[in-house]
Amino acid sequence: MPDNADIDAVVLVGGQGTRLRPLTLSAPKPMLPTAGLPFLTHLLARIAAAGIGHVVLGTSFKSEVFADYFGTGADLGLEIEYVTEAEPLGTGGGIRNVLSKLRSDTVMVFNGDVLCATDLGAVLETHVAKEADVTLHLVQVDDPRAYGCVPTDLDGRVTAFLEKAPDPPTDQINAGCYVFNRKIIEEIPAGRVVSVEREVFPALLTAGARVFGHVDASYWRDMGTPEDFVRGSADLVRGIAPSPALPGQRGESLVYSGAGVAPGALLIGGTVIGRGAEVGAGARLDGAVLFEGARVEAGAKIERSIIGQGTRIGPRALIRDAVIGDGADIGARCELLRGARIWPGVKIDDGGIRFSTDV
Repeated sequence: MPDNADIDAVVLVGGQGTRLRPLTLSAPKPMLPTAGLPFLTHLLARIAAAGIGHVVLGTSFKSEVFADYFGTGADLGLEIEYVTEAEPLGTGGGIRNVLSKLRSDTVMVFNGDVLCATDLGAVLETHVAKEADVTLHLVQVDDPRAYGCVPTDLDGRVTAFLEKAPDPPTDQINAGCYVFNRKIIEEIPAGRVVSVEREVFPALLTAGARVFGHVDASYWRDMGTPEDFVRGSADLVRGIAPSPALPGQRGESLVYSGAGVAPGALLIGGTVIGRGAEVGAGARLDGAVLFEGARVEAGAKIERSIIGQGTRIGPRALIRDAVIGDGADIGARCELLRGARIWPGVKIDDGGIRFSTDV
């Protein structure tokens, strides 16, 4: 059994997060506040808790933000190094691009936008027990059609990779966590775009490599859309999704230091109130994510929505299933519903957008 302290972890954080715009216009997706902390903090804390000490971040978009925030990683008990892609190289190319920083013959690779609860040590144990070249974490989901399905045989050996199959033969999907033997990474073509899902893994099967799955039904969520971001944040707050970076006792809301919540305000559904944010009297927040310095005024209702840094939501406004960018100003009685996205700095006058005729 390998000593986890001698294993490298690679986290791919180079994506531009276009599905989460406008929030990702100013910050990379893995750095967006999730349950009040940059999302990447939760993953790095899990890596540290598993006993892995050396982490390489494969960055691209706004790469400087990661090093500015995490530095050497000492605050998390880690040693973090950074490799920046001059041009996006895809998942396989991103893994190959960090080769010079790797020290171990065993490398655990993570997609940097997945919230998951699997036992990382158990995945490593499967890799060793099966004498695998590559081991994939596979999670069982109710509806696998929107994902990459990965069937396995009775011994757990991967038999195929099926991208978004209309009639999938298995409920097992690629969960975005892998264990590689270093020699496999060395064989990935360097200096060009490579997809690990569509190119590297299928080629390994064709070549007869030992590719196995570690299958479980642990908590798993791709945080790439506003809906999943809100739900994932709420699950962290409520303790449904684990994170060593958060307090053990959690509940219906999480209010950070320096925030103010007026009497009569209701915070439920895993709502997060960021540092310096303000919530007025009689406001109702259900599954809301308020970034630092946001202000929700009296009687406003916010449901399953993200409110950017420094944004103001006026009195009696209704925000439901929406994303409001940093520094926006939403007037009194406005209604923003069903996927509305407001870009940073936009001002909407009182009553300027409505879906009803109520005064």
